[in-house]
Amino acid sequence: MNLQMDMDLLEKLTILSDAAKYDVACTSSGVDRSGNGKGIGNTIAPGVCHTFSADGRCISLLKILFTNECIFNCAYCLNNCTSDVKRAAFTPEEVCRLTMEFYRRNYIEGLFLSSGIMVSPNYTMDLIYQTVYQLRNVHHFNGYIHVKSIPGADPLLLEKTGFLADRMSINLELPTADSLRKLAPCKSRNTILKPMRQIQNRIADNKHELTLYRRAPHFVPAGQSTQMIIGATPENDFQIMSVAEGLYQKFQMKRVFYSAFVNVNHHSMLPALPGGPPLLREHRLYQADWLLRYYHFQVSELLSEEHPNFNVFLDPKCDWALQHLEYFPVEINRASYQTLLRVPGIGYKSAERIVKARKLSTLTFDDLKKIGVVLKRALYFITCSGKMMYPTKLEADYICKNLMGDKTLIPKDIREEGYQQLSFFDNDMRSDFHLTDAQIISAEQ
Repeated sequence: MNLQMDMDLLEKLTILSDAAKYDVACTSSGVDRSGNGKGIGNTIAPGVCHTFSADGRCISLLKILFTNECIFNCAYCLNNCTSDVKRAAFTPEEVCRLTMEFYRRNYIEGLFLSSGIMVSPNYTMDLIYQTVYQLRNVHHFNGYIHVKSIPGADPLLLEKTGFLADRMSINLELPTADSLRKLAPCKSRNTILKPMRQIQNRIADNKHELTLYRRAPHFVPAGQSTQMIIGATPENDFQIMSVAEGLYQKFQMKRVFYSAFVNVNHHSMLPALPGGPPLLREHRLYQADWLLRYYHFQVSELLSEEHPNFNVFLDPKCDWALQHLEYFPVEINRASYQTLLRVPGIGYKSAERIVKARKLSTLTFDDLKKIGVVLKRALYFITCSGKMMYPTKLEADYICKNLMGDKTLIPKDIREEGYQQLSFFDNDMRSDFHLTDAQIISAEQ
């Protein structure tokens, strides 16, 4: 096997880290693994290893493609076989060197490895397996590893990789089979859902094995995730969220990611998007996804065929509350935990604190503020000891007008200039990373 290209490692890294920026990986690891004294690194469930952000999201993954070569011609993908982009490919040894060296420099705490499809799905998946195998068994790396599976690859390769990776994901790509046939004719729902089902079943079997044999190896302990591109095809929010709900219920998916479509190819079959990527829509979908996973909402409560899209001015929870004022106001000192979850401004952690605190004393609005309730939203929907915080009207138009004055309902980065993904090659870091292959090998010895 000879994948060496006529370019140095830094040039490959520049190309293949930039090529990976459309793969979403902002998630907590979901798995604990302490250092064993023989290898390097560990993993903590709330984030990646011992480094995580305030909301539990990963902040230090080396996110790269193994290669941006691809035999497929997906209309929305910058790296499709007809795109005029500079191509590069790592070897398994190069990915291992980069991962270990970045880890030793404290740049990263884990690896996110995806890939274009080079030669064939089996050929590419085997290279990914070799890479992860070397990291675990040759370099004894115990840090977090998230691997993107290759649709159509041999199930045996998938299984072998699953015993080495913490999380695996297979991109659903587009919300419906019709859209997939139109924009990605080389892929099919079957080649995507079949490995999803395999991973789900193997995770379930592995849990049973771990119950019987404590020393059994773990299979994808952090579960599987997937990603959908939003805005490239005409599906509405109701269709998208219904697909996500089905994935959570039928495949026990850990996360469904929503990626605002970026028109990088300007293909004739793709929308022009004069307003740029639909970032606010993506944000609303994530908010609704959170309601499904943590707040016991169902898609049918949030959207319908008559009301198929989310309100761009209000988050889905506030929008639902305004349409169901018959359930409000809620008495904080008596309402059930499930009822509290439905109140705008009360998160699931705040609801837990309320239930615990009111066992000791009657709660007031000052107590709620200390607990973490966002009173500027909640005050329209709650009472404490039968009284509202201020004299207010329980009318949809009145509440909506006041809520829309809360500019924090739309994320600051979307209100202003949008966002840009952090790069390993920002100016302040470029000068700090001029490693030759020899320097990397020397650092490992």
